[in-house]
Amino acid sequence: MAVPVAFFALFFAYPVTAIVGRGLKADGVWQFGRIGEVLTRPDIRDVLWFTTWQALASTALTLLIALPGAYVFARYDFPGKQLLRAVVTVPFVLPTVVVGTAFLAMVGRGGFMDELWGVRLDTTVWAILLAHVFFNYAVVVRTVGGLWSQLDPRQEEAARVLGAGRFAAWRRVTLPALAPAVAAAALMVFLFTFTSFGVVQILGGPGYATLEVEIYRQTAQLLALPTAAVLTLVQFAAVGAILAVHAWTVRRRETALKLVDPAQTARRPRGAGQWALLCGVLLSVLVLILLPLGVLVERSLATPGGHGLDYYRALGSVDAGGGTFLVAPLEAVRNSVQYALVATAIALVVGGLAAAALTRRTGRLVRGFDALLMLPLGVSAVTVGFGFLITLDKPPLDLRTSWILVPLAQALVGVPFVVRTMLPVLRAVDGRLREAAAVLGASPLRAWREVDLPLVRRALLVAAGFAFAVSLGEFGATVFIARPDRPTLPVAVARLLGRAGELNYGQAMALSTLLMVVCAVSLLLLERIRTDRSGEF
Repeated sequence: MAVPVAFFALFFAYPVTAIVGRGLKADGVWQFGRIGEVLTRPDIRDVLWFTTWQALASTALTLLIALPGAYVFARYDFPGKQLLRAVVTVPFVLPTVVVGTAFLAMVGRGGFMDELWGVRLDTTVWAILLAHVFFNYAVVVRTVGGLWSQLDPRQEEAARVLGAGRFAAWRRVTLPALAPAVAAAALMVFLFTFTSFGVVQILGGPGYATLEVEIYRQTAQLLALPTAAVLTLVQFAAVGAILAVHAWTVRRRETALKLVDPAQTARRPRGAGQWALLCGVLLSVLVLILLPLGVLVERSLATPGGHGLDYYRALGSVDAGGGTFLVAPLEAVRNSVQYALVATAIALVVGGLAAAALTRRTGRLVRGFDALLMLPLGVSAVTVGFGFLITLDKPPLDLRTSWILVPLAQALVGVPFVVRTMLPVLRAVDGRLREAAAVLGASPLRAWREVDLPLVRRALLVAAGFAFAVSLGEFGATVFIARPDRPTLPVAVARLLGRAGELNYGQAMALSTLLMVVCAVSLLLLERIRTDRSGEF
C-alpha cells in the first residue's frame, strides 16, 4: 500500500488541499465564513440546483433507455452480440470533449438535425441529457446486464409454476436480486453526470453550468479562488457520499447472490414480443449510439467543395489553425499517444499494487483505501490540474515545465479502472497456490511471477487498455498543464471549437474522429482478449 498511498498523497491530496487552502486562507488564517458567503449567492445556488437536477434527470433517462438493453444483452443470444456489446461501450471510453463534439455535429447549428428539419438543441438541456445517456449507456448495460446474465432463470420459473404472473414473478424474484446492481449503476451514472465537464462546456453554452464547469470558470477565467475552493469542497463531499453508498451496494451484490454461468441463461428470442424488444433495443442503439458517431465522421469529411479529406490534410499545417497552435494540430495525436502510454505504465504499477494490497488485507482501513482510489473519478479534475501548477513548482518537484506532469494527471484517472479490473481477478486466485509455491522454496516475487501473473495476465491487458483509453481522453486537468507546443487531442479539439471559422470547426471534427477511432480500436482489441463478463469495468 505504500506506493499507492504516496502517489495519491503527493499528486492528488496535496494539490487539492493546496488549492482549497489558498482559497480559504487569508494571512495564514482559515476563513470558513467564506463557505456561507459563497453558498448563499444566487448564481451559485443556481449552479448547485442545475448540477443536481440534471444529474438526477440524466440518471433516470439513462436507466429508462438502458435497462431494456441490459436485459437483451443478458438473456438473448443473437448474431453480432459481442461486437455490438463492444460498440455500445465505445462512448464510455470516449473523451467527454468528443462526446460533446459528436452531439454538436448532430444537434448544433448547421448540424444533422438543423439541415434536415431546422431543429437545433445545442445550448438546451435536452442536448446535455441525451449526451449523458450516450456516454453512460454502457455503464448500465455492463453493470446490470452482467449480473442479470448470471441470475438463475429457474427461480423466476419456479415462482410462475406456483401461480405468480410474469410481472409478479419478476417483481418478487428478479428485481430484488438486481436491485444492488441497478443501484450501483445508477450511482455511477449520477457521479459521472454530477461532475460532467466537457459535455456541458460544449453543449450547454453560457446558460448552463455544472459544479465542474463553474469551478473551471472561477479558476481559469475569473481567478476567484475562494469561490472555486468552496465549490471544490461541496463537490468533494457529494462525491464522497456517493462513493460510500456505491461501495455498500457493491458489497451487497457480491455477497447476497448465487450466480450461474452466463452461457446457460442466454437463448434465441422467441415469439413476436421478444423479437420486438430486440428490434427496439437495436433501434435505440442505432439512434443514440451509432448515429452521433456517424454524424461526427460525416462532418469531418463535409468540406465546402464536397466530401473529402481536406480537413484531415489541414491538420498537418501550423497555419491552418489560424494561430491556435504553435505546432501542427496533427502533432496532438502523437503527443496524446505518448502521454497515454506513460500514464498507462504509471497506472498499472500504482493500481496493480493497490489491487494486490486490497486482496491481502481486510477491514475498515482497507475499505477506506479502496474508496480513496475512486475519488479522482469524481473530484474536480480542474482543481487537480490547477493544483499541479501551484504546488509542483519547487525543487525537488519543480515539474511545471516537465512533460511528465500530463501523464501524472492522466494516471490519476486511470488507476481506478486498473483497480476495478484487477481486483475481482486477484480475489479469485486461490491463496493456497502461493503457499504451495512458498513451501517449494519460491520467494514472494517468484511466487507472484509463477502463480499470480499467468492467472491475471488477461486482466492486466484489459486494465492497460482501459487506462490507455481514459488517459488519452483526459481533459479537465490537462487543459491547465498541457504546454502550448505539446497539446493533447482533447485540448486541441476544445481550442479549435472555441475559435470561429469553418476550417477550425472541420479540423475539430477531424481530430475528434481520429480520437474516436483510436479509442474504439483499443476497446475492440480488449473485447477479444477479455474473458470476464461479470460487468466490472
